[in-house]
Amino acid sequence: MTVQVADLTLTPPVFLAPLAGITDRPFRDLVGSFGAGLVVSEMVASQEMVQAKPGVRERAELGFGEATTSVQLAGREAHWMAEAARQVEANGAALIDINMGCPAKKVTSASGSGASGSALMKDLDHALTLIDAVVGAVDIPVTLKTRLGWDDNMLNAPELAQRAENAGVQMLTIHGRTRCQFYKGASDWAAIRAVKDVVGIPVIANGDIVDVTSATAALSASGADGVMVGRGAQGKPWMLAQMAAELFDGEVPVEPTGQALVDMVQGHYAAMLSFYGVDLGLRVARKHLGWYMDHVGTEAGLRRQVQTSRDTDEVMLLLTDALMAADESPINGEVA
Repeated sequence: MTVQVADLTLTPPVFLAPLAGITDRPFRDLVGSFGAGLVVSEMVASQEMVQAKPGVRERAELGFGEATTSVQLAGREAHWMAEAARQVEANGAALIDINMGCPAKKVTSASGSGASGSALMKDLDHALTLIDAVVGAVDIPVTLKTRLGWDDNMLNAPELAQRAENAGVQMLTIHGRTRCQFYKGASDWAAIRAVKDVVGIPVIANGDIVDVTSATAALSASGADGVMVGRGAQGKPWMLAQMAAELFDGEVPVEPTGQALVDMVQGHYAAMLSFYGVDLGLRVARKHLGWYMDHVGTEAGLRRQVQTSRDTDEVMLLLTDALMAADESPINGEVA
């Protein structure tokens, strides 16, 4: 099974969601090495990117030229969205995604980043000016990620989807919650079907898809063409490939355990240190190492040592003990 977006064939239709502070270049590369139809960059603020403001460098490392990487842009002004789109296309991006789904207050508040993200669902006319600006600025495919609506009284994802398709958007990803739900309650995959029913472009289901069981249920309830996985990949970068294999009759990848897991995590740790530099890399790595240790059930004291040490060589050594300790009975539950 594949998803066709213009001349791009995305297979398998199991994609990595954009997660702020998580889906950076090292993590996307790792997930992609196991197998994913598409990985999406962290959300990039369009104006800040064009103006090259400090602190945007890491998000600007977007994997230009890689067919399986989408660059996600956010903003509220058509000018900056178009300029950012031109910039990433000029640097070799294969796909651009527009963010109209982020629920964070600093993104949706007028006093924050200018009422962007899911706040745009409150004004579809304005949302369409941004879509028109991006589609009109580039020749590469443009996609859109959004939610069901702003709140239960404004479930306008189907209307936005139709208008976006008419404007030239070539794929939609729908998170099965409203903005006002944030991440509370359960994702309503069945509600995504209302979007699928009114458009002819691919629709991807997102929200609470963490394993094969939930992915199967999401596809069945939504009628979607594929799934997008966020938190389910934390500490388990092989999960997307595992889902894809079991959903679409592929070869199920061997989940790394023992020394293979140690080698993988040490490699990810080294990649983060190289990408960010030691000082920032140590801070960024803590959450990822924590998720890996949660997965295998590392003892609390050893976990604390790994996450607080500022000696990179010591961390490399400690990871062997931390990840091998529970190797005989790994914990396969989801990280909250």
